[in-house]
Amino acid sequence: MAQDRVEAVERALTVLEAFDSPREHFTLAELAHTTGFYKSTLLRLLSSLERYDYVQRGDDGRYRLGHTPVRLARRHLPSRQLAAWVQPVLNGLAERSGETSALLEVTAGHAECRLVTLPDNSLRHDLRPGMRWPIVHDHDPALELAGGFMLCQSLSPSSGGLSLWLTLSGPNGRLSQESAKRHLSDAVAELQRQPADDSKREAP
Repeated sequence: MAQDRVEAVERALTVLEAFDSPREHFTLAELAHTTGFYKSTLLRLLSSLERYDYVQRGDDGRYRLGHTPVRLARRHLPSRQLAAWVQPVLNGLAERSGETSALLEVTAGHAECRLVTLPDNSLRHDLRPGMRWPIVHDHDPALELAGGFMLCQSLSPSSGGLSLWLTLSGPNGRLSQESAKRHLSDAVAELQRQPADDSKREAP
């Protein structure tokens, strides 16, 4: 009902909706163009959102999503079960390969990073949960990386009806394609030995 609306809350939610984009960072001017709000209004809204870590402001003045949206999303039971199933395998994959390992979900022409483990290397693919990008074919959700690679392998049919993919990504030349494919296949096989709906697994 109209009388139940809280305009400031709706404006803040409109700002958050602007981050549902393949782009990772936004300038104040870009957010103003996307939301239609004046910069002065945006600064007040962003200040409150930043205080609760819904957004973060970088040293270059650009804004990105903070940790709170990801933390709240992980409280959803299916996401917690998914993390209990996949995250240990991602950790092992990143440690053995020295590259970024991740879990993607493909829906409606987009791929979204659900879980990720970053290697200790300073030169790496800095993927993060919540990143989304458009894809042309559902059978190839790889993100095109300048000077790098992303290999993807489907987890079907052990993914409970979701279109889930395990990925390995990093700079070209450090890990051979053959080694990357072997590491990725071993990790997928490990997950498929214990399907996502295994009742013996406990969510954290």
